Amino acid sequence: MTNSKEIFTLIKELVSIPSPSGNTARVIDFCEKQLGGLGFEMQRNKKGGLLVTIPGKNANQHRMLTAHVDTLGAMVKEIKPNGRLKLSMIGGFRWNSVEGEYCEIETDSGEIFTGTILMKQTSVHVYKDAGEAKRNEDNIEVRIDERTTSAEETKALGINVGDFVSFDPRVQITNSGYIKSRHLDDKASTALLMLLIKAIKDEGLELPYTTHFLISNNEEIGYGGNASISPETVEYLAVDMGALGEGQSSDEYTVSICAKDSSGPYHYGLRKHLVQLAKDHNIDYKVDIYPYYGSDASAAIKSGYDIVHGLVGPGIEASHAFERTHETSLINTEKLLRAYVMSTITTY
Repeated sequence: MTNSKEIFTLIKELVSIPSPSGNTARVIDFCEKQLGGLGFEMQRNKKGGLLVTIPGKNANQHRMLTAHVDTLGAMVKEIKPNGRLKLSMIGGFRWNSVEGEYCEIETDSGEIFTGTILMKQTSVHVYKDAGEAKRNEDNIEVRIDERTTSAEETKALGINVGDFVSFDPRVQITNSGYIKSRHLDDKASTALLMLLIKAIKDEGLELPYTTHFLISNNEEIGYGGNASISPETVEYLAVDMGALGEGQSSDEYTVSICAKDSSGPYHYGLRKHLVQLAKDHNIDYKVDIYPYYGSDASAAIKSGYDIVHGLVGPGIEASHAFERTHETSLINTEKLLRAYVMSTITTY
């Protein structure tokens, strides 16, 4: 069984690679390099996601598991007359969650500039409404760490409309067993899938069914895992975060099994199978409903695939903002994933 130090190390590496949806080549390169020496069939789909296939005893019925490496981020919407940048969101976050955050701007040529995301009314010594002004795209701007006070000077740096902006993850691992960072959604689960693939190789495990692992790269914008699904696929399990908050049953210490999200109920038979596996293997779990949520699995269903779909993942506090989870949630998720890939497909 993988230890928490190994899990934390891989998560830290993943969150430290900027990968807003639409600009994920670097992190996919990293995943491909990490998994490339294992000898499994591996290919990139046309969207740029990474697909790893492990043959199983049964080649007529397949499984698919997915996690995504694309993250929230932004694009340069406008270069303002003062040389600062107006942003357009990538993914569903709120402006207040990135106020004061350090960021990187990547130009078309690959040059990186740093900056800070701020309200234009930040200084309380100048702006009477510094606290009350709306946190929105009209008031939020990027202060670039370069000597620029005009649109012309910013453009001369090579910064243009359409350049990607990524947020500093600020990753920290605590002595009390927490990892806190932006983009644990969904790089925490990506790390778990990568380590599971490695464990299957290292331990010589023979899977009961041919199993595909998709590291998708467009989930935050709704369509990362809705393709590259073989016609033999019976079950599709998205491995994403459990959403925490008031009224939720999930927490930072158990694996969350989703019963329903904004797309509707997940497959009841698969959900019961996952719950039974958790009970059989003494895995701490919670069943939950995520009211404002969608996954790669629900995207695949909406695309018309005739599959059984499910969703599990570690509980992530403060999703799409200042995220955190505990090592026990990661370990419980890893245990359930291992039990699942070795289990028998239920007749639904």
